Order: sequence, then structure tokens, then C-alpha cells
Amino acid sequence: MAESLDDAFEFNDQDYYSLLNVRREATLEELKASYRRLCMLYHPDKHRDPELKRQAELLFNQVSTPPCHSVEGWEVVERKRTPAEIREEYERLQREREERRLQQRTNPKGTISVGVDATDLFDRYDEDFEEVPGGGFPHIEINKMHISQSIEAPLTNSDTAVLSGSLSTHNGNGGGNINMTVRRVTSAQGWGEVEFGAGDILGPLIGLKVFRNLTPRCFLTAQCGLQFSPRGVRPSCSLMMARHLDQNTMGYLQWRWGSNSAMTTSLVRDTKSSHFTLALQLGVPHSYLMMSYQYKFQDEDQTKVKGSVKTGWFGTVVEYGAERKISRHSVLSATVSMGIPQGVTLKIKLVRASQTYLFPVHLTDQLLPSAVFYATVGPLLVYMAVHRLIIIPYTQAQKEQSVLLMQESVRRIIEAEESKMGLIILNAWYGKFVSDTSQKQEKAKVIDVTVPLQCLVKDSKLILTEASKAGLPGFYDPCVGEEKSLKLLYQFRGVMHQVISADTEPLRIPKQSHRIESES
Repeated sequence: MAESLDDAFEFNDQDYYSLLNVRREATLEELKASYRRLCMLYHPDKHRDPELKRQAELLFNQVSTPPCHSVEGWEVVERKRTPAEIREEYERLQREREERRLQQRTNPKGTISVGVDATDLFDRYDEDFEEVPGGGFPHIEINKMHISQSIEAPLTNSDTAVLSGSLSTHNGNGGGNINMTVRRVTSAQGWGEVEFGAGDILGPLIGLKVFRNLTPRCFLTAQCGLQFSPRGVRPSCSLMMARHLDQNTMGYLQWRWGSNSAMTTSLVRDTKSSHFTLALQLGVPHSYLMMSYQYKFQDEDQTKVKGSVKTGWFGTVVEYGAERKISRHSVLSATVSMGIPQGVTLKIKLVRASQTYLFPVHLTDQLLPSAVFYATVGPLLVYMAVHRLIIIPYTQAQKEQSVLLMQESVRRIIEAEESKMGLIILNAWYGKFVSDTSQKQEKAKVIDVTVPLQCLVKDSKLILTEASKAGLPGFYDPCVGEEKSLKLLYQFRGVMHQVISADTEPLRIPKQSHRIESES
């Protein structure tokens, strides 16, 4: 929610290929040809109306961005531009490429966490506010914050330096630290790193970490360190061994010695549709048993629902929540955590590219049903309202505007196809269709995609790849989460044809089998 509305129109990695209407195995030349065609379709210079020109500029930039990430070293330059304009455009593209390369090399990562104390909403005593002006309003405050950032600096092909730092504050007291790590890849089987750190609370730190593949199915990680503090030197070390039990299952065994000594064993199974974790820890001061399960929906938004239970000497904590991709680079999740004696906390998390934003909202120190109810229903209602009232209408308006910009190109394509009795799309509908056996109250959820499909016709042929058609230019999903199909009525060589294609099914027309017999 912390992003602009423009992000709602962004494309994920899979949609790059849907947008360009090419196979994932497409060659560079195929990508270039499809990209040039889209750029010419949306180029602002082809529209005289000021409003259409402005919309074309927005869509042209959005179309240009994804292919630039996938295929560098080629761009489309309008031939009508002057040499100075072409040079300026070339220099701009060069700067953008350099910025992307720098971003990839430094790999910046950051986390911002803002803790909110909202216990006054549920644990409030009215008699404490009778004589206080404005005491009728609950008191909500930010009681803790944490900020951390790290960047990488490649030194050689095998050496990388990592600089990281963090600042934290809790109830008016705070501190920070800075760390410098140098990592060397010794071979294809392993690497090692040395860490140096300093802080205003714990003091200097020296550490060493080693990773090694023992076999193709087993690896080992060892770590040791010395923490210098006002109370003396605190040594610590840890050893972890992991093994692939099968294609989707990993087993871990970890031993830690130091201020939090413990032995932990865990089993992790990760498949295309689910993620399961079972962990047991025996140690001082914490021992616990934890089990978590996550179900992954096979939809475009990569929706996930998850739940976990953790019990130990500290008490019992139950968590449940959901996660969903809201734009190309952004994932939003909400988790409700409740337990004894922790109380109830709502955790909002937004991951934007390599940046993470956390907002833990502590609602009550007690296990109150009202707090659990509002923590569950509140975020869900807010998300549904924003998604339906703002994001979906905005996305649909952008798609419909792109169809309007296609009208001029469609007119030229139809004239060219008519002159040679080629392929003309008469009607095209995309979405959920209602069959004769469906319930009477069920309504079709379809959109007219005649214009966008005609724009994709080239040399009297239309070829759609094996991907969701919702990502094609001028398309959008009219019924999210439901089964969709494409229905086409077209004319070729003066003969009527008709076909119905599933959403992710490849389609190639014209075909003899699509002909409509004269009797029908």
C-alpha cells in the first residue's frame, strides 16, 4: 500500500512474455520484433489528440520498461527524430542501463520496522481518563523502531565485500552497529567469510563463517565469533548440517554454543503447492516445538495462506495469515499472532523489491476474542475495499485506454487484410462464459478483445503463446480466480471461422478445422 498506483499496472516476470506474446524460449530476434511492434503501436507521435498523446506516453513507457530488463543493447528510435533527439534518447538509455547494472552489483537490501502499541484500544480503563482532557480517545503510540541496510561491493570474481548497519530504539532507549564482511568463493564446493563489527552497546565483534558442500545432497556451515563487551569477551560458535532427503524435503541439524546454547533439528518440505516445517529445539533459556504449514494458490497473484503453532517454556503462540503479490515487485502479507502470555499482535509486512517494511501492531496483552476478531477482519476488509474500489478500476481504465490507442493501427491492419482477403477478427470475447447447463442466476463475465487481437494479426496469421491471455496488450482479467477462455469469430478468404480456446492454451489461426459450414 506504500506504493503508487502506477505499480498496479506493472508486469511480473511471467507477464513479460505474455505482454510481448512470445514463447519463453523466444530468440533475441523474436523479442526484438515483438517489442518494436508494441512500441510503434503505442508511440506518442502517432496521436494528435493531447489526451491520447499523454496516455500513449504513459503506455509507451510501461511497454518499454519490461523488455529493457530482459533484453539490453537494443532499443527502438523513431526515425522522424532529429539527430540531437536521437543522441539524447541514446544517452538516457545508456544511463538507465548503467543504473540497473549498478543496482545489480551492489544488491542493496534494507529493513524498516515500526512497532505500534495499540493496547489502549482493548485494555483501556475508562476511570483513568475521566479527568484528563481528550481522555475519551484511545492512546496509540510508536514504541520501537528498527532500521537496517546492507550493500555489496564485488572486489574480484571471487571476492565480495558487504557493508551493513542498523539502528534500533525501544521506549526511548536505542543503539546501533556497523559490520563489514569479506566473502571469498574458494571453489564450486564452498566459500568462507570474515566479519568485523562494532556497536555502541555490545562492542567490537570478530567472526568467521565457512560453507562447504560435503556431497551433492549434503552441506555444512560452521561459524565462530568473539564479542567484546564491558563484561568481558563472549565467545560463540555454531555448526549446522543439512541434507536433501528427497527432491522437495530438507533435514537440518544445528548446534549453538554461547549465550543462547541450543540444539535444533528441523524438517522442511517445499513443493509447488505447499510449504511445511517441523522444528524442535532444546536449549537454555528456550526450548520449543514448532510446526507451520503454508498453502500456495496457483494464481497470478501468488496468494499464500499460512498457519503455525509454537509451544515451549515461554508459553504457546499461534499464528495465521495470508500473503499476496500486489504488483510486479511488491508482496503484502498480514499475520495475526496470539498467545499466552504475549497477547494479540497484528503484523503487516510489505516487501518491495529488496526492501522490507514491517509494522507489528500490539493490540492487547491478554487473549481477548474481540482483539483477535478485529485483527483478522480489519486488514481483510481494508485490502478488499482498496483492491476493488481503486486498484481494479484503475487497471481496467488503463487497459481500456490502451485499446482506444489501438484504433488507428487496427484500421490500417484491417484495410491491408481486406485487400488480400486475409484474416479479419469479427468478434472476440475473453473471460468466463455461461453454458446452457449453468444456473440461471449465473452471469457471464467477459470483455470485448476484438481490437487488441486484430492488432496482433501479422501476415494474415494470429499466434498466441502458451500463457494466460490476461497479460496481452489491451486485455485484463474480468473474473480473477475463475476459469477463463477466449471465443473468436473471424473471417479468412471470405469464409467464416469460429474457435474457443482455454486461457493458457496456445492458439494459431486461421485453421481449416475452425470453418463454419454453410448449412450452419
